[in-house]
Amino acid sequence: MSDVHSVAVFCGSRPGGNPAWMTGARDFGKALAGAGMRLVYGGGRTGMMGAVADGALAGGGTVLGVIPEFLKQLEVAHEGVSEMIVTDSMHSRKRRMFELADAFVCLPGGLGTFDETMEIITWRQLKLHDKPIVLVDLEGAYGPLVASIEGAIVQGFAPSWTRQLFEVTTDVAGTIERLKHLATARGGAVALL
Repeated sequence: MSDVHSVAVFCGSRPGGNPAWMTGARDFGKALAGAGMRLVYGGGRTGMMGAVADGALAGGGTVLGVIPEFLKQLEVAHEGVSEMIVTDSMHSRKRRMFELADAFVCLPGGLGTFDETMEIITWRQLKLHDKPIVLVDLEGAYGPLVASIEGAIVQGFAPSWTRQLFEVTTDVAGTIERLKHLATARGGAVALL
């Protein structure tokens, strides 16, 4: 049985330009619920964030949103989630999501998603945690980011073992299957962030 019970999902607050990304987000949320894993996400009701939460809720899953107060005030918080944690900043949101998750899944998104994805990979590189990280390359969305990481390796700015800090999948079913077989290191966190 998997040690992954709670999955933090990083994804866009916009739908993006490819309808397959929204479909993939909804399907992922539903599949996560079907696998008995809790969704931890950024708490939004729009774009990919809203779709993954709606999918998990439709699948009967538990959805925990983590949103900064200023975004809640802008009325972008999802009202239908199982629980909502309100933080004082974007940084404290990321830290709280980290604490609540056994693994991280990165769906397509924009600058905020890139920030979250790179920070969680960097924290793993620095040995601040050993939790699994999966980039879901739906319709090629993560190709450019993976190419940038590859470029850093080739140019000598990152060691070759950087490739082992994360995995890349290409679809919802494969990602769920992978999560079922992953296990975190004891307790996941090896240092206090």
